[in-house]
Amino acid sequence: MRSLPLASLLLAGACSGAPDPYLVQSDLPRDTSPSVPAADLEQLVADNTAFAIDLYHQVRGEPGNLFMSPHSISTALAMAYAGAAGSTADEMATALRFTLPEARLHAALNALDLALASRADAASGDTIPFRLRTANSLWGRQGATFLDPFLDTLAVNYGAGLRVLDFAGDPEGSRGIINGWVEDQTNDKIRDLLPQGSISPDTRLVLTNAIYFSAAWATPFEASDTRDAAFQVAGAAIQTPTMHGAIEAGYAAGDGWRAVELPYDGGQLGMTIIVPDDLATFEASLDAGALAAVTSALAPHLVTLALPKFEFDAPLSLADALIALGMPSAFTAAADFSRIDGTRTVAISDVLHKGFVAIDEEGTEAAAATAVVFEDTSVPQQATLAVDRPFVFLIRDLPTGATLFVGRVVDPR
Repeated sequence: MRSLPLASLLLAGACSGAPDPYLVQSDLPRDTSPSVPAADLEQLVADNTAFAIDLYHQVRGEPGNLFMSPHSISTALAMAYAGAAGSTADEMATALRFTLPEARLHAALNALDLALASRADAASGDTIPFRLRTANSLWGRQGATFLDPFLDTLAVNYGAGLRVLDFAGDPEGSRGIINGWVEDQTNDKIRDLLPQGSISPDTRLVLTNAIYFSAAWATPFEASDTRDAAFQVAGAAIQTPTMHGAIEAGYAAGDGWRAVELPYDGGQLGMTIIVPDDLATFEASLDAGALAAVTSALAPHLVTLALPKFEFDAPLSLADALIALGMPSAFTAAADFSRIDGTRTVAISDVLHKGFVAIDEEGTEAAAATAVVFEDTSVPQQATLAVDRPFVFLIRDLPTGATLFVGRVVDPR
């Protein structure tokens, strides 16, 4: 059991010029070579994909563009799951679609994270350097106590240490430190993940995950070919800057949809763009089988493509969505996170997420971050596709099929 240092130690570090809060480190290093059967990794990807679709259905009612990282959300909540017990743990496993036994789940998430970190090895980086990185951290209230097995699990499988913050005495300063860490991990693309008021004197623990991705297209677009083209928004056509090119890519067409998958530099990741005849109808019918039908039908084509440029960010509060998916007790005084600190005195107050995405002629930049906030419970054929109407898109890791990001564009302006 670890008790976090009191203000005197924290202030001593601050007065000495130390740039970071005091770090409470597990004695165990991260396992960088986890022994994970291929079947476990496949099961994890299938489960995470199912959760991604479930969550998409919960948040698709939000107006306008949408972008999130199911991978980030699953990872952050898996860290919280490491501290859950009893019916709270059962509910979380159901809502998050976790089917692997817990020890194997954490090991599989570690293996997937390490596999993603290796994708840059295949990239040449002639234009945009390939970057795909994730980071995890814990932020605990000074003076609080946390159990060694909880800290060990997060250190071994997520490379996460626990930093001490003065939530009680300086909640806004603490919020700024966590937001600053997120900005650093996402190349300054995710700002203010924790909005004002999200950290209070009752905050006990915050778990954070950040993911950042940038890569060039395997076949970049020519900037000279970019010109305004029509895009359908709410039944009317607008003019928006649109890239044009003939690209070797995966292409498929089905009942009410067409799709293209653009590979990135190195061929390990790709953006799958699904253009339905009617977005609402497609979204309503989207499930794991429908998504697999799209991705399995993709076949090499020379695609004459028109694709709008876009850039936006999208904040989400996920508490209501997760409650609707079946984990209500985690957010109430009935929560059992006794494996965090040996008590049942904390519950999740919110799960905050923010995504950023931008595409242009050279490639893609995407980032996302998730914060789980705990408070005291007293608290070669040819095809043509003009992306000229609302569409759904994913950024996938092609070797494993893991969905890293998913989004929707209804207005690229």
